[in-house]
Amino acid sequence: MPCNPEVLKHVPLFALLDEEETAMLAAQVDLRNFAPRQRIYKIGDPGEQAYVMVSGKVRVTTVDQDNQDVLVDEPAHGEFFGFASMLEKTPHQTGAMAVEDTVCVEVTRDDIAHLLQRKPMAGMDMLTVLGRQFHGSQQLVRLRASRNANDVIEAAETRGERIADGVARFGGSWTFIMIFGGVLLIYTAINVQLGRSAWDPYPFILLNLFLSMLASIQAPVIMMSQNRQDAKDRVRSELDFAVNRRAESEIKSLAQKMNLLTDKLADIDELLRGKNHPMRAGAAPSDI
Repeated sequence: MPCNPEVLKHVPLFALLDEEETAMLAAQVDLRNFAPRQRIYKIGDPGEQAYVMVSGKVRVTTVDQDNQDVLVDEPAHGEFFGFASMLEKTPHQTGAMAVEDTVCVEVTRDDIAHLLQRKPMAGMDMLTVLGRQFHGSQQLVRLRASRNANDVIEAAETRGERIADGVARFGGSWTFIMIFGGVLLIYTAINVQLGRSAWDPYPFILLNLFLSMLASIQAPVIMMSQNRQDAKDRVRSELDFAVNRRAESEIKSLAQKMNLLTDKLADIDELLRGKNHPMRAGAAPSDI
């Protein structure tokens, strides 16, 4: 249906046009109405048209390698979708479906060319919209990328934290126990063997001082390493929560599709029953 020039005035992309140019563009583009759950275009359709949101809600999705629907964008008022495929004259890489009663302005490549000839600065507005969508896609990739908790922690660790991890690893190993036990035995044996000339005779007060100093230093270092381990566990739990939340969303989406499919099958079954019913088929009552 023809587009009212007043509708285009409320679209940010066309806000720079004057009255004459707005009327000229309105005569070229079409205003399309979409019902809830109506498909606007699907993946692989020819990218001949792009759309500008006027009212309602649209979900733009794609399919990942696991054949799961991935939400790419929910365009707000005045934003384009399907724009890149329309400019490149390539099939749509995404699918768009109306979530509720939706009104969109349908735009073709020729409409855009005519617009840029009359108002070149409108091209900057369209580039801004494309840049926002590009950044949204990048953020989507970052959020869906699998991350390793150890890599996330190690990317921000300091030199002191690495030293603390090394001390904790060595201090909690059998190697440290055997070396430390051997040093104690040799130390006490030498001092016992030297008798009165020993530098640390029984009860080995100097050795107790060294052990106390070692324990006072080792304990905070081990606590630092333990805190880092707690941070790793926290990051790991957050990543697990993100994966579980995504799985829950995909399960809900699958359940909605199953419910919609069930409703469609019920409608088909009712239609078939109606066609097979004698009264519906036009049979006379005496023939029943």
